Amino acid sequence: MSLKPLRCLVALLLVAGGIGAGDAAAAGAATAAAAACGSSNVALNRPATASSTENAGLPASAAVDGNPGTRWGSAFSDPQWLQVDLGSSIEVCQVGLSWEAAYGKAFRIELSDDASSWRQIYATTTGTGGTQNLDLTGTGRYLRITGTQRGTGYGYSLWEVAVHATDGGSGPVVPPTDPANPDLGPNVSVFSPSTPQADMQNRLNQIAAEMHTNQFGTQRYAVLWKPGTYTADVNLGFYTQAAGLGLSPDDVNLNGHVRVEADWLQQGDNPNNKGNATQNFWRSAENLAVTTPAGQIERWAVSQAAPYRRMHLKGAPEIQLWNGGDGWASGGLFADTKIDNTVVSGSQQQWFSRNSEFGGWNGSVWNMVFTGTTGAPPQHFPNPSHTVIAQTPKVREKPFLYVDAAGNYNVFVPALRSSSAGTSWSHGAAAGTSISLANFYVVKPGASVGTINAALDQGKHLLFTPGIYHLSDTIRVNRANTVVLGLGLATLIPDTGQAAISVADVDGVKLAGLLVDAGPVNSPVLIQVGPAGSTASHAANPTSLHDVYVRIGGAHVGKATVSLQVNSNDVIGDHLWLWRGDHGDGVGWNVNTAANGLVVNGNDVTMYGLFVEHYQQYEVLWNGNGGRTYFFQNEFPYDVPDQASWSSGGGTQGWAAYKVANNVTTHEAWGVGSYCFFSPNTSIVASRSFEVPDTAGVRFHDLVSVSLGGVGTISNVVNNTGGTANVTNQQRYLVSYP
Repeated sequence: MSLKPLRCLVALLLVAGGIGAGDAAAAGAATAAAAACGSSNVALNRPATASSTENAGLPASAAVDGNPGTRWGSAFSDPQWLQVDLGSSIEVCQVGLSWEAAYGKAFRIELSDDASSWRQIYATTTGTGGTQNLDLTGTGRYLRITGTQRGTGYGYSLWEVAVHATDGGSGPVVPPTDPANPDLGPNVSVFSPSTPQADMQNRLNQIAAEMHTNQFGTQRYAVLWKPGTYTADVNLGFYTQAAGLGLSPDDVNLNGHVRVEADWLQQGDNPNNKGNATQNFWRSAENLAVTTPAGQIERWAVSQAAPYRRMHLKGAPEIQLWNGGDGWASGGLFADTKIDNTVVSGSQQQWFSRNSEFGGWNGSVWNMVFTGTTGAPPQHFPNPSHTVIAQTPKVREKPFLYVDAAGNYNVFVPALRSSSAGTSWSHGAAAGTSISLANFYVVKPGASVGTINAALDQGKHLLFTPGIYHLSDTIRVNRANTVVLGLGLATLIPDTGQAAISVADVDGVKLAGLLVDAGPVNSPVLIQVGPAGSTASHAANPTSLHDVYVRIGGAHVGKATVSLQVNSNDVIGDHLWLWRGDHGDGVGWNVNTAANGLVVNGNDVTMYGLFVEHYQQYEVLWNGNGGRTYFFQNEFPYDVPDQASWSSGGGTQGWAAYKVANNVTTHEAWGVGSYCFFSPNTSIVASRSFEVPDTAGVRFHDLVSVSLGGVGTISNVVNNTGGTANVTNQQRYLVSYP
């Protein structure tokens, strides 16, 4: 299923001058096929302003008063504009203009959420005046008509402006949510202690079989357990979320397994070796207590975008993070998790653990980072490569869905924690706030962007159910403390070259559990946190992003200049994977084009668990002061065709994976790694992995560059320091810089 595009084929608009009988018949027939565009005028008697008036008898309000005998007239100069406040975010499908003799030959129509930042939805340089019914697409609260060339020597003059909405003209209707019995859609399975065990296991097996190798499919699933005790084997495949619905992980006790196996992807040249976990992406286990059968281990053989979050593993003597033999694996996350016994990382190349509690840890390859984690190994770099920060300076855990004692659904929003270690829940009830699901718009595939934005304008939060959402406009989060939570890797695809999500420069917004898939029309940015030039302090209540992923290509052709742009101050990133596809469909140097994964312009922004891969210029570009990163994993683009196609200039070969801008005076990072695998052209060279200003306030700790299999060269780790990684010396470590 997909969200219907915003469109309106025809709507009747009766304005001064009328329409002929033949025209009416044709329009009526077309209207029957396009009932989505309403006939009511949502601009009628709404507040209107203008750049000028010819005289007091021709005010802006006369163009929206419904009287075809009154009009607005402007001064006799260019440009001029007329603006209407529609009262709330409206999904516009048609604009009707009834010009007086003084018409606009060149004009444009724009929409805005705040009467400041405008989006053009129509423009012409060949206007002929008269009555124009323009079928348009866009969503916004404010509509503005700007004339840039007059058709006569007079000004611009409109008898009437009529605006039509896709839902019939009354504004999108946001359906209420029953918190006791919410409709979570067909892709969510909710189990209770009364669910027959065989029925539950059959459903789990069905999803596991469907999603086992379904790397770029359109199916999305969430399997949820109400508080109680269960027996189940949960073998997680692609695009599947397994989560408990308790306030504590220990409220849902699952005897069995919640596991990810490396058993489907060929490794190396041997077709019988299926132990490769490097493409075990896009799945999650959250908020569950798991007790394995006596003596059995747990396996979580994953790479990117597969968090093990807010979990309690009780019985297993160990949890293995690879196939247990010779299989490759390439990175993952433990967060807010308690593992009673030992973590064995095996061949995992890198891993990030935050605010967790382990019985012990065994293993290291290139980059293992621990912040605020008890039971972590001692600090040691590079052999073993353990980076350990005793306390997490400031973090908020991911919001989650739960069912209370009365059977009502809520979303729990954990409180901000400072200088923390260990989990938020294992030493008493977690601090935070509960929000009834009655205050959420539960979004299902097929919902319009207009309805989504109307819900946000009404102060509602959003819960996206599993599915694919094609967007014809941007989802705009303008209110402080709004929660936007996805289940089952709900996937947003902007089809028209706009951002998928924008967040105003406000306090405390939480974006969580979402995958943004770039569309075929290039988006300048896919996720924007704060408009350009944001200056407000949010230190006491920062916006945070949790398990937010971006994909450019792989499932289909996708293009975006910047995947995530952070303009607000104090933002927290909690496990992000920004990925320009290196395999799948729609992949190629000139196909899935993408310059930057992350651009940070705000100050005091913190990233925990930052994965950014394969972008074509600086993969991370950090322009703000006071930034901090705890764990960074990167691969340069594999598909560089030649050195001339990949150069940042000034004699530098390639682009650094992580660039701190020259004007930055304070920045710090711990446990950062960058790798190359220039497979189409092994002669490609990257001058360095990290490029930073040489100033005392910019400090990096525990850095590594790797030439994977010696395929390609990284000349230096940071700036001109650290040595060359190539076929002769495939890993280069640097303990600190400067």
